[in-house]
Amino acid sequence: MALDKALEVILTQAREAGVPDLADLPPPAARAVYRQILAAHDVEPAAVIVSDDVAMGTAAQVPVPVRIYRPQEGTPVGVVAYYHGGGYALGDLDGYDNVCRRLCADSRATVVSVDYRLAPEHPFPAAVDDAWAALEWIAAKAAALTGGPAPIAVAGDSAGAVLATVVCLLARDRQGPAIVYQGLVYPPAGAGYFGNSDSRRQYSEGPTLTMRTVDYFNRCYFGSAQPPENELAAPLLANDCSRLPPALLQIATYDPLRDEAIAYGTRLREAGNDVVMVEYHGLAHGFVSMGGTVAAARLAQRQLGQALHDALKAG
Repeated sequence: MALDKALEVILTQAREAGVPDLADLPPPAARAVYRQILAAHDVEPAAVIVSDDVAMGTAAQVPVPVRIYRPQEGTPVGVVAYYHGGGYALGDLDGYDNVCRRLCADSRATVVSVDYRLAPEHPFPAAVDDAWAALEWIAAKAAALTGGPAPIAVAGDSAGAVLATVVCLLARDRQGPAIVYQGLVYPPAGAGYFGNSDSRRQYSEGPTLTMRTVDYFNRCYFGSAQPPENELAAPLLANDCSRLPPALLQIATYDPLRDEAIAYGTRLREAGNDVVMVEYHGLAHGFVSMGGTVAAARLAQRQLGQALHDALKAG
């Protein structure tokens, strides 16, 4: 299937406008460009109730800023911890505000967006530590965050999807908070490296994410283009993938990370977990933030929201 026409127009416009390659920029400049890229896809924001807070987990004494989104009407069905993408080096609460507003409206859940520390200033495993601390805080506050039922789900895109599935592994192994569902959007489950996969060969030059940019992110977060052999960096390396929450994996065909995301979903399924994998054949890495301009991306957003809603309501 060909690349989605609306996405193709956006990419052509970006090339004509001379949008720089993020891998050519120092992290502060790359963050500014990434924020502009995300903002270009924003539309009228979903009407939800928004507030800011600070999470503090029991294991870490570093405060983690969070932004809380509540539906305007009705009692939320539960809480979703959302971890944003950006290769562990980019992204923030403002850049993902529209994504989380839509997720709140679609899921009818309270969504807590987690502003974990970024690399290279805070290398691996700082993002994991913050993701876990925020989950602990959410679990302690869950009833207050919903005003009613308090089941917890996790979700995230790209690097944030890895954080989402890593906190599921930690919650299982540490007898931590009960998580009823994980929504994983194109996770780099092998930390960007999964042998000589077809998707790496086919889409090493994009159309959105390139392997050169993956190397850049890995150098920022891990200190090397080659990630460590650690399940907290690459959950595809986990020795035990059993007893994990049901999962939705949303995958883009035009993504160098596609095959490792599929491989992780297969690992989860073979370990006895309930897994739904959906591949969007016309989309590329990054589609979760394109719902305002690409109809197929908006469909994917709605699918994620509905899956989270159903899982939380079942509790």
